[in-house]
Amino acid sequence: MASSPAPRKKILWLARLERRFHSWRERRARARGQRPTVAAYPGYGGDGWVRVLGRVLIAPKVPPTDGGEYASVRGWRSFASVPVAFAQVRVTIAGVSHDIVADRGGVIDAKLPGTLEPGWQPVTMTVEGSEPIETRVFVIGTDVEFGIVSDIDDTVMVTALPRPFVAAWNSFVLDEHARQPVPGMAVMLERLTRDRPGSPVIYLSTGAWNVAPTLMRFLRRHVFPSGPMLLTDWGPTHDRWFRSGRDHKAENLRRLAQEFPHVRWLLIGDDGQHDDALYTAFASEHPDRVRAVAIRRLSPTEAVLAGGRTAVNDHTAAQVPWVTGSDGAALLDRLAGVGVIESD
Repeated sequence: MASSPAPRKKILWLARLERRFHSWRERRARARGQRPTVAAYPGYGGDGWVRVLGRVLIAPKVPPTDGGEYASVRGWRSFASVPVAFAQVRVTIAGVSHDIVADRGGVIDAKLPGTLEPGWQPVTMTVEGSEPIETRVFVIGTDVEFGIVSDIDDTVMVTALPRPFVAAWNSFVLDEHARQPVPGMAVMLERLTRDRPGSPVIYLSTGAWNVAPTLMRFLRRHVFPSGPMLLTDWGPTHDRWFRSGRDHKAENLRRLAQEFPHVRWLLIGDDGQHDDALYTAFASEHPDRVRAVAIRRLSPTEAVLAGGRTAVNDHTAAQVPWVTGSDGAALLDRLAGVGVIESD
């Protein structure tokens, strides 16, 4: 007797409405003569493969200043672009082309074969015959044993993201040049990578792909080490109103552990969201994949804006070192104290 087919998942009505809205915006943009392009983001790779990241968009043009930087870019502009669902994208790696399909939000996230030397290597993407857009992937060598995974919001950049109204202000209204880095974090990350050449820095955040260009400019402007960003796509899924940022982080941590079994990660976060609980669970599941955990303590003002701080558990009996500090300088000192970095 033939088995009955599995029941189809019921798609949340809000997800269908969002899809129809973006389809309408795409039709209007194309009617005005606008065409899609690829916003290509840094990816990463390993022995014989790369993970390419990007998004297919029809984006309004923002003129740069004479110096090449974008002036007075308000956060809302990041959300004004029209995502192109299920776009056909051609990715070229070391002279070999691969045809892939973006998801319904226009996001490109694909693991493709490709043999590249360790370090930063070029990759190109194109859509609908557009000019190829070049990005880079950081290939992690098989001899690399140390890497860094860092949160962004309130860890390297002051955002007070958990509180909805403050988050909306930071995301949609605030000029991107007004965003402030957490003191000492760029110096700490630069010191860690300088002492271990070839070590990756991966920025793992619950932020939306819409703000990826803004975050990339922020990191470059404040001299943070270059690295891939693993963000998420805001909005409804087939079965829930909003994607789970915590699940997004947990899934990518597990993926990194599987992809790079030879790497032990320094996990950096803050006490304003769920980083302590998230890193505790990951360190318990994969103690051999974690070199140490560093949690930045929010200031009293930041904690109020963030809706309070999460209590950091007692980790004195943990299998991996845990340190806390209010800024990059304090964390660097404590990491030196547990042997993650050599003292000056």
